[in-house]
Amino acid sequence: MSKRVMLFLLSLVVAVGMFADELKPMGPLTKVETKNVCMVNEQDMKKAQIPVEVDGKTYYGCCEMCKKALAENADKRAAKDPVTGKKVDKATAVIAAQEDGRVFYFESDETLAKHNAQFAK
Repeated sequence: MSKRVMLFLLSLVVAVGMFADELKPMGPLTKVETKNVCMVNEQDMKKAQIPVEVDGKTYYGCCEMCKKALAENADKRAAKDPVTGKKVDKATAVIAAQEDGRVFYFESDETLAKHNAQFAK
């Protein structure tokens, strides 16, 4: 592979990573069970995932790579509430999914309700 192609691919990966945290929910969300969420892939898997204990809190991953990421990387254990912009701990957050299974983390039921209120008819 040429240097130019490698540089392009690397810059693409960096750009995607920079904007990954800025994803916003599309439409109303439905609260989901924490244990069913892969907190690395940000997906409601619709079945219980592998628990990962860190500092007395439980996080969930879908595979060994996700377990390792959660155990070793504090950034994987935190998210930003899309309503308030505040950092939340994924182990204690209210988690809700859009229709495609993509999950978002909220400080409270109130901030989830505030998000969903903007889509009420």
